[in-house]
Amino acid sequence: MSRYWSAVARGLTPYVPGEQPKLAKLVKLNTNENPYPPSPLALEAMRAEVGEGLRLYPDPNSDVLRATIARVHGVDAEQVFVGNGSDEVLAHAFLGLLKQDAPILFPDITYSFYPVYCKLYQIDYRQIPLDDEFAIRVDDYLRQPDGTRVNGGIIFPNPNAPTGRLLPLAEIERLLRGNPDSVVVIDEAYIDFGGESALPLVRRYPQLLVVHTLSKAYSLAGLRVGYAIGQVELIQALNRVKDSFNSYPLDRFAQAGAAAAMADRAWFDSCRNQVIASRARLVAALDGLGFSVLPSGANFVFARHPAHAGVELAAALRERGIVVRHFKQPRRVDPFLRITVGTDPQCDELLAALREILGKCG
Repeated sequence: MSRYWSAVARGLTPYVPGEQPKLAKLVKLNTNENPYPPSPLALEAMRAEVGEGLRLYPDPNSDVLRATIARVHGVDAEQVFVGNGSDEVLAHAFLGLLKQDAPILFPDITYSFYPVYCKLYQIDYRQIPLDDEFAIRVDDYLRQPDGTRVNGGIIFPNPNAPTGRLLPLAEIERLLRGNPDSVVVIDEAYIDFGGESALPLVRRYPQLLVVHTLSKAYSLAGLRVGYAIGQVELIQALNRVKDSFNSYPLDRFAQAGAAAAMADRAWFDSCRNQVIASRARLVAALDGLGFSVLPSGANFVFARHPAHAGVELAAALRERGIVVRHFKQPRRVDPFLRITVGTDPQCDELLAALREILGKCG
């Protein structure tokens, strides 16, 4: 460690993003990127931004993009906050909404950036175990061990990551009813691949913030655009943090491309429907190979084989130019592979490799 580091830097254990390997002829199924290209209208809109206008700062409020998001979701533009990827939106939510006197709650198996944010912002937290089927139990968020209902907020992805399991909308509403004094952040990075969004509940529950990204269903992971929707009071808190950190989080390309992508509903529906169909096909094939696959509402599946360790399968696939994600911690997920749903040809290569590996192991 450098002697020039601050105490904060010394104490951090940074989030480790999915590997971006530099391998030839790679089948990349480890970081949940969409296998299909972005909307042609989005690409055209970004190309149109190349010119003299780049000498000027972008719109700090992203008014056109926010208006487009509001129109798509049937809310007011004042209820929309945008940021440099949903990770930045979440970071502002942690600092602006979840840094409270009581500990915040999130699952013990979930997006591993959450405890990193807590460490960075010195937020106390409690990790609530998933049940034996890796599902979130709402009852566990309605009471503390001492019988009280005090918490500083609640956050989890829906579908959860890395499990892919969905929490039904009725259960989310029950959670909201049981926590009227706590901010509840639903991280819906993968909701477009088969889940029911909590966005309709925003109107009735002032403590609800719903976070989305354009990285997954819109095929724009390289653009870094995320957004949150909630009642105005919550959005104002996020804006106060943003304007104390970086007033220009989205450049001209990001604003133009994201707005065009969201407006192109036909392309969006076509791409996500292809992913959903490929997921069903992949799950059926993995089941046929003896894998146990958790129910998934995301663009990935979480699967384990009863006879083979996850780390060994991941290594054997990598030797064949196929990269999937393996998590060593927490211990319960060590047997699993998280496999991004690729194109059907990519999934076929994965399945052929698994048949060869399992045949040799058997």
